Amino acid sequence: MTYDTIILGAGAAGMMCAAHCGGRVLVIDHAKAPGEKIRISGGGRCNFTNIHAGPGNFLSRNPHFCKSALARYTQWDFIDLVGRHNIAWHEKTLGQLFCDGSSKQIIRMLLDEMSGAGAELWIQTSLRDLRKTESGFALEVERDGQRQHLTCTNLVLATGGKSIPKMGATGLAYDIARQFGLRMTETRAALVPFTFSDGRFKDLSGVSLPARLSNDRASFDEALLFTHRGLSGPSVLQLSSYWREGEAIRVNLIPDLPLLDLLRAQRQSAGRKALTTELARHLPARLVDYLCRVIPMSGKLADQSDAKLTGLTSALSAWQLVPSGTEGYRTAEVTLGGIDTDDLSSKTLEAKDVPGLYAIGEAVDVTGWLGGYNFQWAWSSGHAAGVAIAAGRQPTTL
Repeated sequence: MTYDTIILGAGAAGMMCAAHCGGRVLVIDHAKAPGEKIRISGGGRCNFTNIHAGPGNFLSRNPHFCKSALARYTQWDFIDLVGRHNIAWHEKTLGQLFCDGSSKQIIRMLLDEMSGAGAELWIQTSLRDLRKTESGFALEVERDGQRQHLTCTNLVLATGGKSIPKMGATGLAYDIARQFGLRMTETRAALVPFTFSDGRFKDLSGVSLPARLSNDRASFDEALLFTHRGLSGPSVLQLSSYWREGEAIRVNLIPDLPLLDLLRAQRQSAGRKALTTELARHLPARLVDYLCRVIPMSGKLADQSDAKLTGLTSALSAWQLVPSGTEGYRTAEVTLGGIDTDDLSSKTLEAKDVPGLYAIGEAVDVTGWLGGYNFQWAWSSGHAAGVAIAAGRQPTTL
């Protein structure tokens, strides 16, 4: 069977690309259903984009690479698409947009867009062989226990990265990229919780609070969650993309709280109160109990000098920790790194030295922040490749 375009991967980027390619398009995925990452995202409501999405919210060895695709298909374009499909949505903190209903509405929307464009979808289909031909690519796939031979002019790698292997994630796109001579940047788990091998935060599991997490490269003010394995929450996931093994992180437990002034005022009006009791008015009590082990905070408020209170608030605003590692791809929301952008056109996402080969979405060395940014890259990169394919498409001879 011959197609103009075959897309490997029925995720966000692959389905978006299929909706714009034109001609005979086939999308292949080994999963039981399309859009599995979409389905589970945002607690089942899909954080489908962010109103603040821009190049500064993405990590890549080439920070300029994402600019073209993001500019030509913006968050406002996708919001318009969502509106045309009558999907109600709402904004949460920091510009994050979610469905009012279910993430399945986004999947249905993409499937409807694909269907309207005449694209086919084969799920539970595995790639068995792939080679380059003079006119494009030849594939052998297995579907319903049968081997089928396919040919196409354009091949799009949209199988994502290694994150969440229990959902079927593999390094297939990387393997294919290497097969055709494309280079890879280092890949690692990103948007992932930190772990501490000594289980030091086990007793704090479930405690959360606003915090500022930072290192020498980045800083994020969002929620911090203690777990039995270590640290999680949005601030942790964000910083994990900028962290390397062995490095220290700084935790500010009072980022927007004038704690020194509050403690000094209480020292005057309620000096007999225990310092820890007063701290528990501003921080979770279980956290205060834990911090007593690592930061001096005994005695009554009246016993605390300005120097002691200053030292305490300084310690709470610059708690130094060295994570043992992260939870890895098992729970990572995304893969950092991937197919080297130097080998791709920033406008079309086509491989510079392999005509007809495209790479989009998470497979590429472009990784967004937490909060809908990675979905926006999927929409933008999928659209860029699809439009480029449609513009260069020739009629297929069957």
